[in-house]
Amino acid sequence: MTTRTSLPRATLAATLLAGTSPVCFATDDPPTAELLTRIEQQAAKIDELTARLAQLEKSMAANGAPRSDSGMTAAVASSPSAPARKASQDLAGNVRWKRSDAAPTFASDDGQHTFKPHGRLLMDFSRTHGSSHATRNLHGSEVANLRLGGEGAIGALGYRIEAEFANDSVALQPAYLSYNTTVAGNEATFYLGNFLKDLGTEGSSDLARVPFLLRNAAVAVARPFVSYFGMGTQVRVYGDRWHYTLSITGNAPKTGTSGKYSETVTYLTRAHINPWKTKNGFVHVGGWYYYESLGGGVSSIDTTMPLTAFNKLLMVSAGPVVDPTRDRGTGLELGGVHRSTWAIAEHGKRTIHTRHNGRVHRQGTSVAAGWMITGEAPGFSSRSGSWKAVKVANPVSSGGTGAFEVAGRIDHYDFTDAPGGGTGRSATMALNWYLNDWSRLMFNYIRWETNNRIGTMAGRDDGHSLALRAEVLL
Repeated sequence: MTTRTSLPRATLAATLLAGTSPVCFATDDPPTAELLTRIEQQAAKIDELTARLAQLEKSMAANGAPRSDSGMTAAVASSPSAPARKASQDLAGNVRWKRSDAAPTFASDDGQHTFKPHGRLLMDFSRTHGSSHATRNLHGSEVANLRLGGEGAIGALGYRIEAEFANDSVALQPAYLSYNTTVAGNEATFYLGNFLKDLGTEGSSDLARVPFLLRNAAVAVARPFVSYFGMGTQVRVYGDRWHYTLSITGNAPKTGTSGKYSETVTYLTRAHINPWKTKNGFVHVGGWYYYESLGGGVSSIDTTMPLTAFNKLLMVSAGPVVDPTRDRGTGLELGGVHRSTWAIAEHGKRTIHTRHNGRVHRQGTSVAAGWMITGEAPGFSSRSGSWKAVKVANPVSSGGTGAFEVAGRIDHYDFTDAPGGGTGRSATMALNWYLNDWSRLMFNYIRWETNNRIGTMAGRDDGHSLALRAEVLL
């Protein structure tokens, strides 16, 4: 009978026989029976060790280690306790990548240090027709917004920095440090740097989270001179059914004075409450106010306002407000969410003080409502009173259909108090397809009307605009 012996078994046999040879052949003529007995004992030990080796290989295979016929060296190298496998396990344990995230979060062993890359791409296509002024009937595409950056934390200290590429320029927004703590038993976050101001329901929201391509008339008309971002400090305090914000900011980095003039300083406060809140929804009541001391380099303020994302000729016009010294703005908010529906009304007013012409007012009003057809909760947050990501139940990236939302908004623009100021109205119907938590396709149909008193497009005019947007956010 021929017996086939594996390499590990043969290796063990040779080793054991070599180790016993001095004993077996210590005499010149050992008895044959004694020699055969010792060989049988060694063979039994070899069988026992071979069985143990087979059991070890079986155990390693169950733990994911590859089987090998190259002997004990290969088995030990593929063992779970080997340094290479341990390093792989540590790396996997320090990277968190949830289904709802487009990018991973990296963390240190103790979890105190984290980092997550950030980025976005917003691409638009727009077409306008029906205007009595041929130059207004434009169509085209653009990269509306591109950002690259990241955010992280070291314990309670956080940071975020992103470079924005838009309108043929580069700007840092946002770029700040943050610190999480408590104030009078309530959660609070302090910010230092360039951050998004807390300005109304849509002015406090990332543009990529708003249900429409543009922010509403209330905040667009009444926003401060330095717009939505500013360098300074801010604190946000959150209660069970309310939040409060106070900030002091100067110019955003892209609107700086280059050291030639004093900066514009904006003092802004906003608060909201939820007088009714259940698991099915909530009522939102809020308001905001700012006072702005204009910098020495501000000689005039342009008060025109575009009504679409691409077509800059489609706007409500007014003459510039010259020699401004300061301005202030107020806003009122009323809205709510019930299951998969939402509705918000908002009014904003800005008053610009001048050296020679007293005060100039301009106002904007917006009423909007929407419905998540697929049943998800709307992205409007009861905690902050701003728009956040929609949590998609069946994302396309996991084989689902995504989430669908229909929404409508009416905006009114009133610049009649400004020199040569006109009026404008627009009605927008939106269909949004959320492919997952971090990407969506948007379709806006806009029926607009303007009544300008100055410029080459003075008089009444109306028409239609179609706009598409594809966006991806990390």
